[in-house]
Amino acid sequence: MTKAQVIGIFVSERATELPVSVKQVLAVANRGLQNDRYLLRIGTYSNTNPKNTGRELTLIEQESLDHAKTEYGITLSGAEARRNILTKNVNLNELVGRQFRIGTVWIEGIRLCHPCAHLDKLTRKHALQALKNRGGLRANILTDGIISVGDQVIVQRLLGPGIGD
Repeated sequence: MTKAQVIGIFVSERATELPVSVKQVLAVANRGLQNDRYLLRIGTYSNTNPKNTGRELTLIEQESLDHAKTEYGITLSGAEARRNILTKNVNLNELVGRQFRIGTVWIEGIRLCHPCAHLDKLTRKHALQALKNRGGLRANILTDGIISVGDQVIVQRLLGPGIGD
């Protein structure tokens, strides 16, 4: 069985700056990732951030970026995708409405993270069609902890912090 895991972590302190790659990051429950624009409440959509919109953490699959390159000739790095967590071997669309762990951090998938005109404006790569239904997942952070590159993504049958550990 192939392991679902984190292969990249990206944070950006400013809304229009290219996120930087880090090996690990502190996830703060109900807030976001340390040194990231949404934790700092200065992200592009921070003013439209009512509770439970999934702006605390965004994830995207490496397979989606591979699809964009293979099918559309568009090369996007994990940083250019402007999502916080780059995963491999996990279908993020299936995690909407589910709780899961990355390492020891509990997360709840809230909604799909569709590509937007803002992404196209910043990358100038016209990736909207290439990432349609593959743009990733918006999630809320339920517990504090460290997320590291190489951490497994674990979806439990019994959902909730502390259940099924």
